[in-house]
Amino acid sequence: MQFDTLIMGGTIYDGSGLEPYVADIGLRSGIIVDIGNLKYADATLKIDARDLAVSPGFINMLSHATRALLHDGLSEGNIHQGVTLEVIGEGVSMGPLNDQMAKEMTDEQTDIKFTINWRSLGEFLNRLQLKGISTNVASFVGATTVREYVLGQEDRKPDERELSMMRNLVSLAMSEGAVGISSALIYAPACFADTDELIALAEEAGKHGGIYASHLRSEGDQLLEGVRELIAICQKAKIPSEIYHLKAAGRRNWSKMDEAIAEIEKARSAGHRVSADMYLYTRAQTGLDAAMPTWVQEGGLPQWIKRLQEPQTRARVKQEMLSDAADWENGYMHAGPEGILLVGFKNDSLKPLIGKTLKQIADERGKDPADVAMDLVIEDGSRVETVYSWMSEENLVKQVKLPWMTFGSDGSSMSPSGEYLKSQTHPRAYGNFARLLEKYVRNEKVVTLPDAIRRLTALPAANLGLLFRGKIDQGYAADIAIFDPEKIREKATFENAHQLSEGMVHVLVNGVPVLQNGKHTGNKPGLVLRRRMSHRMIC
Repeated sequence: MQFDTLIMGGTIYDGSGLEPYVADIGLRSGIIVDIGNLKYADATLKIDARDLAVSPGFINMLSHATRALLHDGLSEGNIHQGVTLEVIGEGVSMGPLNDQMAKEMTDEQTDIKFTINWRSLGEFLNRLQLKGISTNVASFVGATTVREYVLGQEDRKPDERELSMMRNLVSLAMSEGAVGISSALIYAPACFADTDELIALAEEAGKHGGIYASHLRSEGDQLLEGVRELIAICQKAKIPSEIYHLKAAGRRNWSKMDEAIAEIEKARSAGHRVSADMYLYTRAQTGLDAAMPTWVQEGGLPQWIKRLQEPQTRARVKQEMLSDAADWENGYMHAGPEGILLVGFKNDSLKPLIGKTLKQIADERGKDPADVAMDLVIEDGSRVETVYSWMSEENLVKQVKLPWMTFGSDGSSMSPSGEYLKSQTHPRAYGNFARLLEKYVRNEKVVTLPDAIRRLTALPAANLGLLFRGKIDQGYAADIAIFDPEKIREKATFENAHQLSEGMVHVLVNGVPVLQNGKHTGNKPGLVLRRRMSHRMIC
């Protein structure tokens, strides 16, 4: 029997969560065609997997690799952890775009530059496929993107005609291959959408078999209200729903995690398909926009910067940054200036500040940290990339134990070279999945390896509605990770994040090696995966 590739003697964790078994795997034309004792078979490529774990490739349920994929298509940081599918489009997607949105997206580019010569989500996905990518990619259509296309960055409800336009845009994006609709409700202008608007858009995605995923309206003081809103959208739109990076932000909110979990499990027990993903760190990465009230950001970045230079407005913003907020998620209060780390600037002259906390910079400048936060947005002409100390390790452990919890890095997928080194990043961009296998599986035994693999592979594939992905089984796409469970290791740190994880030996995407003996091959066999399509009809 002749195969393209023969994986020999590996310990197979097939994605089911059951105990592993030893067998050979034969691949042909990017598909798993045989599993068993294949020692007499021949193949163009033979991989010795003895003493190694063989599993389906991992699914990154929340990826911000879009710009990196446009830049070089390699997704090196994640491939070194076994990731074979990047799921992009959290709240904001690369289409639909109008000319103004394309201009703003171009103006806001930092170290990675690219030309925006598409307008629809489908055109973007086609461009990505033609450019070449090492991992597979799936995308949501962003509710924020749809809203901005019709309403700009205004804080108001759409009228009946405008809402109809928004629904039509969702329908178009779904027909172009989106896996669902997503929102990111702590940020402007996403936060200007009310629940009824989100239900209407989710209904449209549901007609096409999509799901609704959301960065909740609050992950802190109003976490429970945020969870209940998502469940209500799930129920009323009759659509499966996913909570992006479930967390309880701010020490005073850590105790709310138990009740949040209870709310989700109650909905699941009632038959509603509600799930969640998480990353494996107590620090989050976002921007200084999370430290300021949303009303000051209405109209977009230029208006935000302009308002911060008006003395009366600036005084009001500072007062709200230093106060408990009922109508916005006050990241400044949750972390404190000593817990806000600066990791990325657009302006090269400000890059020496990377790696310092907001408090350290304020001390150097002899100014109040809240004033310095506003100054930095003005000086950089950007939201400024920041890391916030928000979560508790105890809650992370509780979440990792949940059988319905999947995993997403909430980060990019970079290489430790070139343009990427101009800014720092969160270590999750290089280590989230290795951290799961090293810390929570091997060292602390919070979860077993078979169950961790299930929740990295088959479970997220099922949640996304992707066919023939996420399992080691005949007829499934040959997205495969081969690694040493005893050597898998996260190397990235907050002090030096640009370090590839170790222990992943081989990775195949659609049957083609993208990692061999721990080295990226440069191959780009990745495909754009579109909703409800099998591996035979993906493009």
